[in-house]
Amino acid sequence: MTGLDTNILARYYIEDEADDESVKQRELARRIIEAGKPLMVCKTVLLEFEWVMRGYYEFERHQIVQVVQHLMSMTHVDIEDRDAVEYALASYLAGLDFADALHHACYRTCKSMLTFDDRKFARRAKRLALVPNVSVPK
Repeated sequence: MTGLDTNILARYYIEDEADDESVKQRELARRIIEAGKPLMVCKTVLLEFEWVMRGYYEFERHQIVQVVQHLMSMTHVDIEDRDAVEYALASYLAGLDFADALHHACYRTCKSMLTFDDRKFARRAKRLALVPNVSVPK
């Protein structure tokens, strides 16, 4: 099995500048991903990849979800902690930040999760009735 870095995924899914190096990397990423050989993508790569798509390329939330779901649909690609990633995608679609959603999904066996991010995370998680509950320590 071969692990993939964020830049391999970015070259595969994002068509940006058409300089010679980008074109060469895009074709190589295509050959790697479409060869059908066992590949793995870890959660931290997905976290960074979402940031690249959203922060640098200005992808919309639904576009990001489509890309990740496509990647997860490839039978030869093993996604680290797939259940947590699927749970995080659902929370992300419901309005959480992807990083917060992934952090929360990784704590799904805990009784609760603590954060100092009251506005964007704790309040949204409470509104969505996520389990475990997310609260701000007092």
